[in-house]
Amino acid sequence: MEKVTVKIILDKGVEKPMYMTEGAAGMDVRANITEPVTLGSLERKLIPTGIKMEIPEGYEVQVRPRSGLALKHGISMANTPGTIDSDYRGEIGVIMINLSKDEYTVEPGERIAQLVLGKVYQMNLVEADELSSSERSSGGFGHTGK
Repeated sequence: MEKVTVKIILDKGVEKPMYMTEGAAGMDVRANITEPVTLGSLERKLIPTGIKMEIPEGYEVQVRPRSGLALKHGISMANTPGTIDSDYRGEIGVIMINLSKDEYTVEPGERIAQLVLGKVYQMNLVEADELSSSERSSGGFGHTGK
């Protein structure tokens, strides 16, 4: 797998994000909190990570939910995936949301999200009078049935 260098700054005591397996696409990131944070049903909160990054131009880092938290507890992200642009230099935060009916408590140092590096392209938009036809054409949500 190709490796791309990304500079990071970690707050004191913050563990560097890491891939949990050799083939993992996302590296786990942890909650940088000193006290537990409780999310009520349908509540969302910004959880800091204590990480700042310098992402190379032409790339983004996506912040994605952890599947185990989603399946076991109904915990996700309000903006999934979150995008960290290459020109952003501030602290990475995770907007966690509790989609279950039960409270969930985020513990200090808990793995709360995954960071995935991706190549991006900017669009060069060209105005046109018409678009080419396709089999789907303008069929929208659910147009192909179940």
